[in-house]
Amino acid sequence: MDLTYRTKWDRYLRELCEKTHDGRTVIYWEVKFPFPMANRDYVFIRERQDMEVDGKKIYVILAKSVNTAKFPEKPGIVRVKNYKQSVAFQSDGKKGSKVFLSYFDDPGGKVPSWLVNWVTKTGVPNFLNDMEKACLSYRKR
Repeated sequence: MDLTYRTKWDRYLRELCEKTHDGRTVIYWEVKFPFPMANRDYVFIRERQDMEVDGKKIYVILAKSVNTAKFPEKPGIVRVKNYKQSVAFQSDGKKGSKVFLSYFDDPGGKVPSWLVNWVTKTGVPNFLNDMEKACLSYRKR
């Protein structure tokens, strides 16, 4: 949820900012893609809900793409128009957390098989490792 902190640890992040539109916070997020692919950008709304089930705290974050003139499309960057994410964090009762994630996006354009393989084998695991390190470091701030 802390966008300022995200800019410090996410190596795939190119640009990240937020604006208010119709009383909701809209987030712009540009992601670096490897050469020769064009970067992708996302415009989405996000909300957080804190819950308690059987005495355990659960934090749910929902995000979904939106279309708004607040963030017009940029030349040379592919806009991801269909994006949806749901994530829930729950303490494991010890020193860790359980994370449940459902994620979908249509990156647009033609994505070569070598990139799909790289994302599956390297990109996602690297990102999850980076996110884990960022979470552990966040407490120390």
